[in-house]
Amino acid sequence: MNKDLLRKLLVFTLLLLLSSNGFSQMKLLKKLFSSDVDTGRSGSFLPLPVIGYSQETGVEFGALSLYSFYTDRKDTLTRTSRITGIATFTSKKQTNFILKSDIWSPQNKYHYTGEIRYKNFPFNFYGIGNSTFESKLDPITQKLFKLNGGIEKRFGNTRYTGLTISFENYQFSDKAIGGIFSTDPSIFDKDGGKVFYIGFTQIIDNRNSNTYTTKGTFARMNYSYAPNIFGGDNFVGSLFKIDLRNFQSISKKTALAFNAHYQSLNGENSPFYLLPQLGGDEMMRGYYLGRYRDENLLALQSEIRLRFHPRFGVVGFAGTGTVFARRDFSLKDFKPNLGGGFRYFFDIEKGLSIRMDYGIGEKNPGEKRQSGFYLSLGESF
Repeated sequence: MNKDLLRKLLVFTLLLLLSSNGFSQMKLLKKLFSSDVDTGRSGSFLPLPVIGYSQETGVEFGALSLYSFYTDRKDTLTRTSRITGIATFTSKKQTNFILKSDIWSPQNKYHYTGEIRYKNFPFNFYGIGNSTFESKLDPITQKLFKLNGGIEKRFGNTRYTGLTISFENYQFSDKAIGGIFSTDPSIFDKDGGKVFYIGFTQIIDNRNSNTYTTKGTFARMNYSYAPNIFGGDNFVGSLFKIDLRNFQSISKKTALAFNAHYQSLNGENSPFYLLPQLGGDEMMRGYYLGRYRDENLLALQSEIRLRFHPRFGVVGFAGTGTVFARRDFSLKDFKPNLGGGFRYFFDIEKGLSIRMDYGIGEKNPGEKRQSGFYLSLGESF
């Protein structure tokens, strides 16, 4: 989900409140602030309008929706399944469409994931490496089509083994010829390309919830290989990911959360668009996603979560991370981030929330301190 879209979610909520009046508005307000829990474990649907504006996109409009449900309403251990859809359009004929699914079968015996994404949107490119500069900003137009899916089977109580497949097609054009994107010879495959991954996943998962976790451990390892299917300059190589999470309850309302994330892209002439990227609304909040990108990424973060009311919570977070090329790792290159946020739980029983975070990062000489405001659905991890 792009940063401009995330920034609009607060406006969406306000529009929902303003769209009704009189008795209907009172009913809506009562529902929004009620502490009642849906003991029937029924499905829920949250639609939100999208309205925004930026210089790059012009007027942006569309819709976001989230449908959550249980595949087995009688079994209280079956986890929440979700289908999320986003569709936005701009006055400059740009589009963003995402459909994601996260499905848990009865008794959590199988876990299915899927995503379809089409994107025709600009982004800011700063170069490759851990020391890029604001002055090198180069606006790039991206067209992306992405299709992926995964299936995992449970073995024992907490171990899952699965397979993943992914197809990605990228096209790029430089909006300002003469910038770093068109002149830097280290940037490979500037026009874009295709990649097909097939991967293997191993997971250990004993979390008490997959939406708002307060206790347990999650460890996921994925190795994906991209064979030489398309020929030419298209990427051939591998992508390795590790995602470690631990959650500890310190009181009925407070929990500590820890997350470590590692990515490594290995292959000859790795395209810039496949390189791991630091930043975004989930890891290293406060950094623009893609401000720093390279062959490897390592990031750590922690959160303290206080849910002081069934509908409301607050979060404080801090972290550190870096990107680096092969044999170029250094502890002094780690960048800091910290911040805080607010949570509104629109579905108390399922632990589904609207997340509002503000994060800050490093301040480079001659530049403003890096920062970001994020609005999204669900916890960052």
